Amino acid sequence: MAAAPARTVEPLPLSASPAATRNDQRGRRHGRSVIPSAAASKTLLPSGCFDVQEGLTSIQKTLQQRRNSGREMMVTIDNLKRLCIDHHFEEEIESAMGACMDLLHSNDLFDATLAFRLMREASHDVSPDDVLRRFTDDTGEFKLALSKDTLGLLSLHDMSHLNIGEEASLHKAKEFSTKHLASAIGNLEPAGLALYVRQSLDHPYHLSLMQYKARHHLSYLQSLPNRDTAMEGLAIAEFQLSKQLHQEEIQEVKRWWMDLGLSDEISVVRDQVPKWYMWAMTALQGSSLSGYRIDTTKIISPVYVVDDIFDLVGTPEELSLFTQAIKMWNTAAADSLPSGIRSCYKAIYTITNEIADMVEEEHGFNPVNHLKNAWAVLFDGFMVEARWLATDQAPTAEDYFRSATYICTHIRHARV
Repeated sequence: MAAAPARTVEPLPLSASPAATRNDQRGRRHGRSVIPSAAASKTLLPSGCFDVQEGLTSIQKTLQQRRNSGREMMVTIDNLKRLCIDHHFEEEIESAMGACMDLLHSNDLFDATLAFRLMREASHDVSPDDVLRRFTDDTGEFKLALSKDTLGLLSLHDMSHLNIGEEASLHKAKEFSTKHLASAIGNLEPAGLALYVRQSLDHPYHLSLMQYKARHHLSYLQSLPNRDTAMEGLAIAEFQLSKQLHQEEIQEVKRWWMDLGLSDEISVVRDQVPKWYMWAMTALQGSSLSGYRIDTTKIISPVYVVDDIFDLVGTPEELSLFTQAIKMWNTAAADSLPSGIRSCYKAIYTITNEIADMVEEEHGFNPVNHLKNAWAVLFDGFMVEARWLATDQAPTAEDYFRSATYICTHIRHARV
């Protein structure tokens, strides 16, 4: 596995993949570049000592070599997933699920819980009770001897966050693993393991942003005596390319936003592109979804603008006309609105129809009716709050919760 130290990297050749190619074509249809060009990448990424193709080949060979070693294969797959580079090896990972099934019945806590987690993550039907009953005593409590198995407890803790209902055994697993990991931190060696346990307790893997956890996991792997430099190098390359791509997407949205001019027309409107982009970045991960992140951010931005208009700009009459115009959904509906609000309406109308047309082009159906119904529900919710404000009402927490529940429920139904 020896490879050059993974300190400086070349960009990943993502534009050669089918997903990236489709995304690039979509970007060109929209008149933009959504995947960094090779030239642009080289100006941002240091060139030199890590060859991505060699790294991919090296990891593929490792997966082939470990096909007959269940634990090593599962640990390798887990590391690939935690470093957010597993998408390069989907076929190899899928073919290894048989090894997971074998380890599921292991009497080793680490092996059995890791196998369960990987299988449940891959949507296989596995029962936590079947896995965990081997590690409990006659009273149904976890055996105390397991409290000394740090890696097993870490894996049990990860597994416990995959509760898909009222799975009591996973609730017990979380309590047991959290208690004994927390008490063991002060005595763990090496220091890198203690830090990793602390981070796992504070920010559980399945409750955290994957890219955020990937950096922690990479630091942990780099602290181990036996390092896989090919895997480390590929992870660093992927991270740097993703970082560059996110920066380019933010700049594209910012250019679009400045051209829109709403912050010039409506003084209270704030330029908060990174804030609007955050949800799209976390929900839509991967280079092949670049264009979708941009479009999602564009549709999120007017929600904040409308919120400011309802709170700080419009009179009750103007807000009522604004809501009626949204429900009418045509350009003439905006004629009776004040200038700034009219511009906001036209922006919503244009963005929504553009996205609906894009969906029809790519998927064969036009969701514009669902989208405009979702806007109407959101505006009705804003109108409720506007009436509270206009009449100096102080709604209770229950009132706010009821209004928010109505909006979320009906927007969801409007989209199906």
